[in-house]
Amino acid sequence: MDNHTFKGRDLVIATMHNKEAVMAPILEAELGVTIVEVNGFNTDCFGTFTGEVERNPNPVEAARMKCRAAMKRYGCSLAVASEGSFGSHPTVPFLPADDEIILLIDMEYGLEIKVRELTTDTNFKAGRLHTWEEVKNFAEEVCFPSHSLILRRDKDDISNMVKGINSWNNLKTLVDILLGKYGGVFLETDMRALHNPTRMNVIKNATKRLIESINKKCPACTAPGFDVVDVREGLPCEACGMPTRSTLAYICGCQKCGARRESLYPHSKTQESPMYCDWCNP
Repeated sequence: MDNHTFKGRDLVIATMHNKEAVMAPILEAELGVTIVEVNGFNTDCFGTFTGEVERNPNPVEAARMKCRAAMKRYGCSLAVASEGSFGSHPTVPFLPADDEIILLIDMEYGLEIKVRELTTDTNFKAGRLHTWEEVKNFAEEVCFPSHSLILRRDKDDISNMVKGINSWNNLKTLVDILLGKYGGVFLETDMRALHNPTRMNVIKNATKRLIESINKKCPACTAPGFDVVDVREGLPCEACGMPTRSTLAYICGCQKCGARRESLYPHSKTQESPMYCDWCNP
């Protein structure tokens, strides 16, 4: 395999939320592919943020399902999909995070290349509110109206839910109705990409990371996507010398020929601070 694995081929971006606006220019320029125009492709059937359709608990599998469905529908052997998850950051729980997966599947060469973009650059937020003043403060904090909102009676109530709210007048009208009927509303950020410029930018950055991963060729067979498949803990403590839980090495692998290479000290440091040592700081 060489640098022209994807050049001149059709590629479908499995989305209904306008993600191609940021993904297509990068993929076309860097891979030399032709992006297939997608119309009426329903990705909501694989799960929705708002609960109408249960989401697959495994984001990679959800992205895989999107890719396969899009390739079948549009007659392509090459597809890309993204899948976002939102909640507390795994290591900084008090901060909200966007955990974005980008997956490329190449049926012709039997490749599956994925990258992950984990960031706190998100406006993700939700809450039960009881006054217009609370609603107004919430909206201002999450960059409304450039970022849309979703309004419903209660957190798990999908009846009469309104998505994509992006004007103050519309928000005020809808909130007044619900407050008058129920004394409260449940308001949340609309995390669909076309309604959330911050998330769209994360998807753009993740697509760039996908290109970086693709450009890493296997030293044995030159297949693209020779990237991190595992990590090895054990970076030694600078005080006592005992192994810590910090990363000592990345293991990069090739899914085509199975080659593996270990890269020591991926974060450019050979020792860890005692504050992260279970022996010095139990």
